[in-house]
Amino acid sequence: MGSAGRVLLRAVIMGPPGSGKGTVSSRIIKHFDLKHLSSGDLLRDNMNKGTEIGVLAKTFIDQGKLIPDDVMTRLALHELKNLAQYSWLLDGFPRTVPQAEALDKVHQIDTVIDLNVPFEIIKQRLTSRWIHPSSGRVYNTEFNPPKKIGIDDITGEPLIQREDDKPETVTKRLKAYEAQTKPVLEYYRNKGVLETFSGTETNKIWPQVYAFLQTKLPDISEKEASTP
Repeated sequence: MGSAGRVLLRAVIMGPPGSGKGTVSSRIIKHFDLKHLSSGDLLRDNMNKGTEIGVLAKTFIDQGKLIPDDVMTRLALHELKNLAQYSWLLDGFPRTVPQAEALDKVHQIDTVIDLNVPFEIIKQRLTSRWIHPSSGRVYNTEFNPPKKIGIDDITGEPLIQREDDKPETVTKRLKAYEAQTKPVLEYYRNKGVLETFSGTETNKIWPQVYAFLQTKLPDISEKEASTP
């Protein structure tokens, strides 16, 4: 219970790149009174501000290395100190079992939301993305194709595929996620806090996540809507 008698929820959201984690997280924040803490945003913020830990993290990124567990843990736990009186949703942390163990020493995790989207669907989704570099316009050959294949509708300039969206890169990213994250999911499964939501589309997964969270927290968007 929080200081005002509120129920505090400590949650983690997990899912491979392209699984709709960003969309689901933003919907959770809209409906439930949770602070969203994304490790990626936190890293960028610390690097931009040139904090001690941001500078340290940047040295690893610049060398193309993974940021060590202790650096990521220090970063996340430092930020969580400011959120003691809030419910929160962690996104992108913990990524490894040592990170999960370090988090456990300080905070009890109540629930881990795992978005289980088949890799083939993700691959299709990500590799279908094409971009017009100068405007940032995004096309998707599956559901938002350009009028002419490979050409921007407005300027007639060629579209490019981001390095991250190329099939071989996507496969590599998904394999890396699986290798790193499977043990973390197993860790939380053994603790009895893992909730897996499966589907091929975010709009089909979201109602399941919403129904589950409603059993834990009140929906603040309903309250706001009924306030005169």
